[in-house]
Amino acid sequence: MQIVIVLIGASLLVALGFLAAYLWAVKSGQYDDKYTPSVRILFDENKKAKGTAKK
Repeated sequence: MQIVIVLIGASLLVALGFLAAYLWAVKSGQYDDKYTPSVRILFDENKKAKGTAKK
């Protein structure tokens, strides 16, 4: 029965760690930009084309 208490305590520590990481990511602005990631692949080709020599 004691192992159940230890496992519950360990799972609470892990859950609090994930909660802290999530809150830190939200506070630091990790999820602010919702538009750019969806179109980033479209802009990569333009950057490569500008770097090549014009003919």
